[in-house]
Amino acid sequence: MKHFKHLMGITLFTIAVGTAYSCNLKSKENIDNSNKGETALLTTTVSEKPSKQFVKVALLLDTSNSMDGLINQAKAQLWDIVNEFTYAKCGNETRPSLEIALYEYGNDNLASNEGYIRQVIGFSSDLDEISEKLFSLTTNGGEEFCGQVIHTSLKQLDWGKNADDLKMIFIAGNEPFTQGKLNYKDATSQAKEKDVIVNTIFCGNYEQGISTKWKNGATLTGGEYMAIDHNKQVVHIDTPYDDVIIKLNSKLNTTYISYGALGSAKKEQQSMQDSNAAEMEEAVVVKRAVSKSSRLYKNSSWDLVDAIEDEEFELAELNDKDLPEELKGKSEKEITSYLEGKKAERTKIQRQIQDLNRKRDAYIIENQKEEAGELENALLSAIKNQAAKKNYKWD
Repeated sequence: MKHFKHLMGITLFTIAVGTAYSCNLKSKENIDNSNKGETALLTTTVSEKPSKQFVKVALLLDTSNSMDGLINQAKAQLWDIVNEFTYAKCGNETRPSLEIALYEYGNDNLASNEGYIRQVIGFSSDLDEISEKLFSLTTNGGEEFCGQVIHTSLKQLDWGKNADDLKMIFIAGNEPFTQGKLNYKDATSQAKEKDVIVNTIFCGNYEQGISTKWKNGATLTGGEYMAIDHNKQVVHIDTPYDDVIIKLNSKLNTTYISYGALGSAKKEQQSMQDSNAAEMEEAVVVKRAVSKSSRLYKNSSWDLVDAIEDEEFELAELNDKDLPEELKGKSEKEITSYLEGKKAERTKIQRQIQDLNRKRDAYIIENQKEEAGELENALLSAIKNQAAKKNYKWD
């Protein structure tokens, strides 16, 4: 019996020690796992930082009766925004991607239950489509609810969560900023939460814009308030380089090789936007041509020359019916050789346009009295100031 009790005591002691040791191991394992989890979380946080930075610009344009001049300026000066960001660099030395969204508001043709507001196009890098949408705008009388259109654009658009992205709203109009049920202060507060800067452009007298709260609407998010004469005729300076750039633009178009379901329609759209620019002024055609010669004019979705530069694109996966007539029945090697030839031709033309544009800019600076447009000045001034705060710089 004594031996039995002694044996039981040893057994219980062994179990107790083993349990304690096991608990310590589990406790240590839990701590290690916890630390691993924290490390993994930290690693994930670091690795998830986006490699690409974006400039996101939402244009909110009043399309009521008196705004024809504003719309015309926007049509002409879209290309100035594009050309400005061609040479922009982020703080990490990469080039930002540009996306533009467009809203119209204050037009009787729009739905009253939606505040006379319409998203014309969400964030897009398709410059031809953005141009097409701008040229589709027409004006008509209506109620202009600034707070509501800002709120709508913040809610509907994907602004992203990268703190390094440059996110800006430009709202232009000529009625009091306070109109509508949704208070503009609530809308600007939402913008601030999303790190979106609201810039206001009052079409009229500077002091009147202040008294009708356009300046306050900008100040609340650290944006800029500007007043412009939206009906002012912009006087462009003709230069000795304009005609040559326009001819090069026609040659540039021949290097686009359409494919797939979108191909022919998108190539036609490209031509139509050249025509729309030409209907305005020769200078607008030149600025558009300069944009088309830049890194920001990419058409991988319908142009084979751009598509073969895309890592995800597989030429071998294209059916013969998706190819243009000149490439049907050709081998993959023959198609690749043809596209590489077009790429070399395009690159050469684009460089010629860029070189001529530098000379054009120098000529304008030398002869400039009043070339820049009202809206252009307002947009580019705000863009440069706000980009600098995000460590953007220009070549």
